[in-house]
Amino acid sequence: QVKLVESGGGLVQAGGSLRVSCAASQGTFSGRAMAWFRQAPGKEREFVAAISWSTTITYYADSAKGRFSISRDNAKNTVYLEMNSLKPEDTAVYYCAAGKGPYESRFRDAYDYWGQGTQVTVSS
Repeated sequence: QVKLVESGGGLVQAGGSLRVSCAASQGTFSGRAMAWFRQAPGKEREFVAAISWSTTITYYADSAKGRFSISRDNAKNTVYLEMNSLKPEDTAVYYCAAGKGPYESRFRDAYDYWGQGTQVTVSS
């Protein structure tokens, strides 16, 4: 069992930056890819970024590429998402996910543990 807790969300101005974190309150991230998804009101949950277990290969949605950066600290069982140049359209609940295996993926089905999410709101 892996229990995930996100933190760091909040209200920021457009163009600003924010870092959200995901920590394991139970279990570890060992052997698992990790990812961030987000969901805006009335929309489907969408992939944002992922990072593999051993090689730390990263993968980003086009909307995040060049602005967001995912990283992990395996010793701390923590995953981060640095968000820069934020836009109002980035407003969403951001969810952390732990993968079923070590490989990064854009697909929700590749992840079997999810956090409760943290709200990120970007004002114009």
